[in-house]
Amino acid sequence: MSALVRAWDRVVHTFARIIYLNPSADPERYGVDVIHDVPYRATGRRAHLLDVYRPRTAKKVPCVQYVHGGGFAVLSKDTHRVMALAFASRGYVVFNINYRIGPRHRYPAPLEDAAAALEWIVHHAEEYGADPERIALAGESAGANLVAALAYIATHPTGETFARRVFDLKPKIRAVLPIYGLLDLENLERFDHPRLSRLMKMGIHGAAAAYVGRPVRRNAPLAPLASPLRRLAEQPPSGARALPPFFAAVGTADPLYLDSKRLKEVLDARGVECELSVHPREIHGFNAMIWRKEARAKWRAVFSFLEKHL
Repeated sequence: MSALVRAWDRVVHTFARIIYLNPSADPERYGVDVIHDVPYRATGRRAHLLDVYRPRTAKKVPCVQYVHGGGFAVLSKDTHRVMALAFASRGYVVFNINYRIGPRHRYPAPLEDAAAALEWIVHHAEEYGADPERIALAGESAGANLVAALAYIATHPTGETFARRVFDLKPKIRAVLPIYGLLDLENLERFDHPRLSRLMKMGIHGAAAAYVGRPVRRNAPLAPLASPLRRLAEQPPSGARALPPFFAAVGTADPLYLDSKRLKEVLDARGVECELSVHPREIHGFNAMIWRKEARAKWRAVFSFLEKHL
């Protein structure tokens, strides 16, 4: 990680700590208890901790595994508390996870950690009032990539040992919510057009490099699960099980808009339910701006979808 990226990550974490001191962000205000830093892997690493957001009335309620974004290189569960609280305040037990990030920890480390967290949730959900028979996977940006890949390995047999463990576990995933995800790392040339700023292009290429390493064009095809959109578009292998319903949301001003649009096309072709919530003129990360009309519309659509399937 470059010094500039490290500095930016520290700034965002500091800003998040300040924001979450606001009384309106206090989980107690919403009847939610938070259990911090629960290990889901016994490594002693901070990357292998999760926070549990538990409504005080929780008793066998559906649960959400939430996977933060950050271009596979920055941010953490601590910067994304607002997302976990949004779900928990509506009655879901949320397992908000950390995972190893790049460029130090590249593919498949982030997905391997998300898979380990899902295994842990299946075995420990009931201890926190959650129902392991009703699991939703939710993530944004890089986290959207990881939850889409996690849904894939839970329903499609693959060769990776960690993926096979998840497939054999048969987790009861009832919904998948990849929000404005970078879902295909094998064709970054699709972002090389004049409407995108140089900064945007650098950010996208940097995220891909943080996950699979440079050069991305050579490495991405060697990391098949880093491009879950491509895997979902392929003919399912023998032994594959049905995919759960998907919900995707994206703004039209987001450079990743076409990935979400393509996801719906791919899943529609497979006969898998996929609701796509499109928000005019909204940018990447818009749904964290909960004071905005379109962000509130996105969250209403999310909860309507979850109520239908969970």
